[in-house]
Amino acid sequence: MATKKESLGIKHVASLHLFVRDLERSLEYFVDSLDFEEIGRSTPDFEADQRARASVVQAGTARFVLMEPLGSRGESFAWLAKHPEGIGRIVFDVEDAERAYMLLTARGATSTSGLQHRIVEGGRVTWFDIATAFGDVLFRFVEHEGRTPIMPDLERFDPPRRGSNRLRFTSIDHITSNFVTLGPALLWMEHVMGLERYWDVAFHTQDVAKGHYGGTGLKSVVMWDPESGLKLANNEPAAPSFKASQIYLFCEQNRGPGVQHVALLTEGIVDAVRSLHAGPSKFMPTPGRYYDALPARLERMGIGAVEESLDDLRELQILLDGGNGKYLLQIFLQEASRQFGDPQAGPFFIELIERKGDPGFGAGNFRALFESIERYQESEGLVAR
Repeated sequence: MATKKESLGIKHVASLHLFVRDLERSLEYFVDSLDFEEIGRSTPDFEADQRARASVVQAGTARFVLMEPLGSRGESFAWLAKHPEGIGRIVFDVEDAERAYMLLTARGATSTSGLQHRIVEGGRVTWFDIATAFGDVLFRFVEHEGRTPIMPDLERFDPPRRGSNRLRFTSIDHITSNFVTLGPALLWMEHVMGLERYWDVAFHTQDVAKGHYGGTGLKSVVMWDPESGLKLANNEPAAPSFKASQIYLFCEQNRGPGVQHVALLTEGIVDAVRSLHAGPSKFMPTPGRYYDALPARLERMGIGAVEESLDDLRELQILLDGGNGKYLLQIFLQEASRQFGDPQAGPFFIELIERKGDPGFGAGNFRALFESIERYQESEGLVAR
């Protein structure tokens, strides 16, 4: 049994940095469609230092920093020269940044910045970045002392501009990433980050679709930090048809491993999805046979009754899974390239999830999502059969 690592003192995911080519388009989507509040923007000092302009959006504690490069230099420009739009940095609030830095570097983490200190109005901010096993995605660890801004040189709007969080998002439930091979990433998460294994599943569509074109599969492992509740889900493709897997295709489209989707926890998924259907948002389709089989599945899972109407779930194509009388509801928006009709918007997408006592990841729904993406990619001629 592996020795338990000393905690890094992670408090929660503070923000996700989403590098985009069209800031106004992304801002409009988060604010007008997902009803995030616009809580801040870059100042001239930020733009000169980062060579990017930024807007900050938030719903509950889920926060995205949308960054568009200015000119042909800077971090966001370098990212977008190599990748489509996507998550380039995950930021964690920590109790003690210097302690986290010492622990991580002692475990072999590669710092890309060294410890940074900044005296700002209201206090002090200390942070550092490390390279990760997630391709070009960086992890940042930040300690805020006093009442400090989101990031140095970002102007905060008080009250927020636009947005009211009518979809009742509360937090980031989990972050899912795709890899061509999981082993090195899992070892890095365990031995450097000190995360522990939480959940896993493996399946292949040919196991449940006899006579299908051959099918594809995946293995998924969720790692977590028990103190903060941070959960990182991680996928790799499975043979046969390894290169036809939508996990492999993501890595090709993204030009390397990276964050596939972010799951937003909501307190009212039925109302949220109904509201999103009234706008331009597009969802991954779910076949009607999923709902035909749902009553029998509920019985097998030991779920006697659910609060939601099964007719509503069918109409809105919301997925349900669970066990022992507890369940979860989830649905997946289509990837950004489909939302915007622009291949360079990338394969990143958003999940909505509501938990009714079930802490898992919906193994049955996992298969439904996988098959849904697979059918779309086959219809678009994105994978060879």
